[in-house]
Amino acid sequence: MLVKAGARILIEGAVQGVGYRFFIYRHASRLGLVGFTRNLSSGAVEIELEGERALIEALLVQARKGPYSARVDTLRMEWRAWRHSYTHFEIRH
Repeated sequence: MLVKAGARILIEGAVQGVGYRFFIYRHASRLGLVGFTRNLSSGAVEIELEGERALIEALLVQARKGPYSARVDTLRMEWRAWRHSYTHFEIRH
């Protein structure tokens, strides 16, 4: 059974200026997830997703690694209800 879910993820570490958002965009798009990623003024990266719960969990594995030049110190995630809020995945500026 496919379970639809939403998630908000906050990534802290050396994750800005290293291609982290594009890395997440590429993986989320390949998995068919929708939502966005953006840099925060605190230096963190925020990711908001909707899609199949198992696919969000697969993205979390990649988010913990990040691209080669990134360093992920902290990943905080909260599950949310699926609201059908997005039609695609995008990088926000």
